[in-house]
Amino acid sequence: MNNDERQTSLPQKEEGEARFISGGGGHGFSALSANTGHYAQLNTYDYLADVPGNNEATDLVEVQFKNTRKAYFHNSEGLPLKKGDIVAVESNPGHDIGVVSLTGKLVPLQMKHANLKQGEEIRKIYRLARPNDMERYAEAKAREHDTMIQSRQIAKDLGLEMKIGDVEYQGDGGKAIFYYIADGRVDFRQLIKVLADTFHVRIEMKQIGARQEAGRIGGFGPCGRELCCAGWLKNFQSVGTGAARFQDLSLNPQKLAGQCAKLKCCMNFEVDQYVESFRKLPPRDAVLYTQDADYYYFKVDILAQLVTYSTDKRNAVNLTTISAERAKEIIEMNKRGEKPASLEVGGHREPERPLDLATQEDVGRFDSKKKHKKRKKKVKKEE
Repeated sequence: MNNDERQTSLPQKEEGEARFISGGGGHGFSALSANTGHYAQLNTYDYLADVPGNNEATDLVEVQFKNTRKAYFHNSEGLPLKKGDIVAVESNPGHDIGVVSLTGKLVPLQMKHANLKQGEEIRKIYRLARPNDMERYAEAKAREHDTMIQSRQIAKDLGLEMKIGDVEYQGDGGKAIFYYIADGRVDFRQLIKVLADTFHVRIEMKQIGARQEAGRIGGFGPCGRELCCAGWLKNFQSVGTGAARFQDLSLNPQKLAGQCAKLKCCMNFEVDQYVESFRKLPPRDAVLYTQDADYYYFKVDILAQLVTYSTDKRNAVNLTTISAERAKEIIEMNKRGEKPASLEVGGHREPERPLDLATQEDVGRFDSKKKHKKRKKKVKKEE
C-alpha cells in the first residue's frame, strides 16, 4: 500500500475528536498537521493545527507544486482549506494546480523564512480543484517527459552548453517551466522561440544548481538516509572548507562531496557545536612542561574534549591523551613556574571507549559453526 492509498483508507474523524496517524508518513502526528502523501516531501509540521481559530488567523496559504516549488496565496474566498487539499490557484496566464501544504499562523513565518521581497504580488486561490481541472492537469503532466526529451535534443542541435533537467507544465497546460543546469551564462533566446513553436505553450526558463538537481532526482547519502535536499531541505546555504576544518575532517574532495559533486550540506549542521567545543580546548601552540619531558600538541577529539600530546614536535612519540581540563591545569602550573611529575595525574587518563565491532576480525564470526560441520559431513558421505 503506497502513501496515497494509506491516506485515503484512514478512518474519518468524528466531530470533536482529533484523529492521529501512525506508521509510514504519519509517525504519530496529528492528521491535521502532517502530510502523508506524495507531497509530504517538504512538509512543515504544523504544531498549531489543533489550536481553535488557527486557520482564521490569516487568509494566507502555502501551496506546493512539483519538485520543491512552493508559493503563497490569499484565500480571499474563505474556503475551508486544510493540508492535502488540491486547489486551483491564480497564475500568469491561466491557473495552476497545487496542494495545500500549510495554513494558519505559521504561513507568515514561512514567508519570512523564504525571504520574499516586500511588495511582491500575492495571487489568490480560485477554488478547490474540480474533476475537469484534474483531467486537464493529468493531460498536462503526461506530456512532461516527452517534452523534456525533445527539448534536450533541440538544445543540443542549437549547440547550447546546458542540460534541461526537468519540465513542469502548468495545471491548465498553457505554460511550461524548463529547469536547466549550466556552468556559465547561456543565451537561450533562440531556444525559447523554437520551444514555443514546437510545443505551442508559453515558455519559462529557470536555472537550478547542482544541489537542486540532486534533490529533484533523489537518492541516499553515505549515512544511509534519504538525501536532505530530497526530503526536507529547501533553502541551500553555502558550505565552505572551514566547516570541515572545524570538525577535523580530512580535506579529501571525494569524501566531503555529496552526490551533487558539491560539499555536503550536512557539514553545516554540526559546525556550531564543534565551534563551541573548540573554544574550551587549550591553545594548539601551547607546550606542556613536565619533570620527565616536554609535550607538544599532536591531535584532538573536539567533542570528547580529549587532547593527545607527543614528546616530539613533528612525529608521534610517546603519545599521551589527557582531558582538555587537565591540559589547561598544566598550562596554569607552567605559568607559575611549576612542573607536574607527568601529564597523567589525578585520574585524568583517557576514559575507556566502547569497542567498535566493525573493526573486529571478520563479520563471518557471527555465522553458526554447526552448519559448517554438517556441510563437511555431507562432503565426506558423497566421497
